[in-house]
Parts: sequence; structure tokens; C-alpha cells
Amino acid sequence: MPNIQRLNTADADFWPRLETLTAWEGVADEAVTAVVRDILARVRTEGDAALLDYTHRFDRLDAACAADLEIPAERLRQALATIPTERRAALETAADRIRAYAERQKLASWTFTEADGSVLGQQVTPLDRVGLYVPGGKAAYPSSVLMNAIPAKVAGVPEVVMVAPTPGGALNDLVLAAAAVAGVDRVFTLGGAQAIAALAYGTATVPRVDKIVGPGNIYVAAAKRQVFGAVGIDMIAGPSEILVVCDGLTDPDWIAMDLFSQAEHDEDAQPILISPDPAFLERVAASIERLLPEMARRDIIEASLCRRAALIQVRDLAEAARVANFIAPEHLELSVEKPEELLPLIRHAGAIFMGRYTAEALGDYCAGPNHVLPTSRTARFSSPLGVYDFQKRTSIIHCSPTGAAALGRTASVLARGEGLTAHARSAELRSQLVDNP
Repeated sequence: MPNIQRLNTADADFWPRLETLTAWEGVADEAVTAVVRDILARVRTEGDAALLDYTHRFDRLDAACAADLEIPAERLRQALATIPTERRAALETAADRIRAYAERQKLASWTFTEADGSVLGQQVTPLDRVGLYVPGGKAAYPSSVLMNAIPAKVAGVPEVVMVAPTPGGALNDLVLAAAAVAGVDRVFTLGGAQAIAALAYGTATVPRVDKIVGPGNIYVAAAKRQVFGAVGIDMIAGPSEILVVCDGLTDPDWIAMDLFSQAEHDEDAQPILISPDPAFLERVAASIERLLPEMARRDIIEASLCRRAALIQVRDLAEAARVANFIAPEHLELSVEKPEELLPLIRHAGAIFMGRYTAEALGDYCAGPNHVLPTSRTARFSSPLGVYDFQKRTSIIHCSPTGAAALGRTASVLARGEGLTAHARSAELRSQLVDNP
């Protein structure tokens, strides 16, 4: 039986223990940071030659030239045509749902006209080119392709460039098929910090992008952190998290499996259950003990449960909401009789799954909302990836002569108060022309 922490809000040390449990540094150590810095610098100066060398060293892939690192579009279409029919249907169903949800997120340009004829507004435009990193080491993630590429395409991004490591040259047809379904424009067999460098700085073969999205290992995360500023990034993601709030009336086997679903990602994933019913917590613990041996990724799940899991007893569901807001989880299941009554109390969560029948796993693949979510308590100030992350907003100001005069007088006073006389005179010159034609 995994040694899962038990917490109770009635205990005097509850909040300090909870803070310790949920803390996640996730910062690359100096050794990783130094390696990544060197890789970025070398790719920036040597370009394709550095990419070929790193791909040979880290992915055991020999390419005669950098052009060989690109997968032809025809290969993507071939993968889509040859994968099992059931998998193609699942990909296309998920893509349709993700696209339909994303369409509702699109921001539109707007303007309004003031009484004096001045026009103010906002112009919304898509990014020119986006880079998508798709992990390709321990597992393949076609769902990550869909979740990252489709919102970019809905936003109107003309070119989505995907990079994915292919250790030993092995291509994953499901990932390639997902790229075809999502409308990815170019795909390169690149991974690690060198792939991030290529996207951030560009080489003769790999085009420079404006923003990089997608998860990766610690080297990828460190690289994204270091190139931020030269390009935009989505986020620095930590381990996967699930927090289940249950009133004690859901099948305990369901809850145990929901906890497993995130624990199986990696040993640092964090599954937490909160309930006001202590007997239910024990029933879930019994389900965990009984179901764990049959799980294919048992060792990873058990490590996650022992390291970062918790069963938390609260006084009532209102207190459960308070605890949930502190944790600000990536995924929050409200497995209660009337989740709509609890929802107004929730302020911080990446995604909320309502009711007993809404498994978090549905959100990972096909419900429609994006599965790229803030982790490590960053849901306090961050949001899920969406179409708006691939759009820019530009302010529009078009003054009429009368508006220029009125605003000029106000601006002049404020500018002189700041000691910026050129600002003041720039505004005054137009005001004077209007006031004294």
C-alpha cells in the first residue's frame, strides 16, 4: 500500500503542511542551466551544423544535411491515411471538438467613436509564425499536437512549425497524423534545447518563430526560460496535478482511477483528494490498494502517491473550496451532487470538471477545452492556453482636430508635471493649431 499523506484541516499544522506538500521549485539546477546556455549559444552561432551534431549525439540520428531533418508534408498525409480507422476517427473527433471550442475564444477588432469624432479601438492580429514542441522520448503525445496547433490555426497563424525528437529515427505515425489533422505546416525531427534554440533564433533550415508552445523535459523547460524575450513562450509547466473534491457519494473506484490518471504521468505528479467524509477517504484508500497492482504504470503511480499525494479531510464542502483555492490546481474535479452550487466558491483552477460523470481524462483528450493548463499554483494568475495566446492586440488612436486639442491640453499638463517638455510641446503644437486656426 502506498504511504499516502493524511491531512486534516482541524489540525493546527494543516496549512504549513499543505504549503510544503504543494511547493514545487521545478527550477533547473546550475549544471542543466549551463548545458542549455551552451547549446543555445552554439545553435545561434553555428546554425544547422550545431543541429546536426546535437541530433546525432542525443537522438542517435544521422542526417546528411539539415534538410533531411524535415519530414515532408506527404509523410504526414500518409500517416493519417494508414493509421487504424478507429484511431483516425478518434483524432478527428477530438480535433473537431477542440476547434469548435476554440472558435468561441477568438478576439475581434473593435472601435468606438467619441462625441468629437475621435476614434479609439483595438486591432487584433494573429502571430506570424508559431513553434510547437512535442515530446518524443518516453511516450508519444498526439493530443499535445491537437491542443497546441488547433488554437493557433483558429487564431489565423499562417505557419505552425512543429519539432519532435525521434530517437533512433523512429517516427510515430499517430503524432504525424495528428499534425496532419491539426494543420501543422512544417515538421522537423528535432528535440531538446537545440530544438528550442532553432525555433527561437532560426537557422538556414528551421525558420525563426514568434512564440514557442508545448511541454518538454527539464532541458526544454530551461531553454524556454532562457529564450523568453527573444520569443514568447506559453508557460514553464510543472508536473501534472489533479485535485478531487468529493462529497463521499461517488464510487471510490472511480475516484481512485481519477487519481491514478494523473499520477501515471510521472513520479512528481500530484494527486489529491479532499472530502468531509473520513470513511469515504478510507474507502478510496482501499480502492487504491486493490487497483494499483493491475496498473501498467504501477511503479510510476506508486512513486507519485508516496511523494506528493494526499487525502485531506475537511469540515464541509465550503472549506474544501477554500483549500482548493489555496492549491490552485491544474485539474479540479467537483465530484459532488450539486457542483454548480460549489462552483461560485472556486476562484483558482486551470480546468474544472463538474459532477460525478466528468472524468478529468476527458479533458486531456477530447472534451474541447485546452489541456495546456497552469500548474504549480500558477492558476492563481494564469489561464489555459487558448486562441488568445496566438493573437496580438494593438491599440488604435485616431484623433479629430477637436479631440487633439482637448487631449493635448490634458497631456501638456501631465507631461510638464513629469518634466518631459518635449512631450508637452508635441501635444501643445496641435492644440494651438486647433485653438488658433
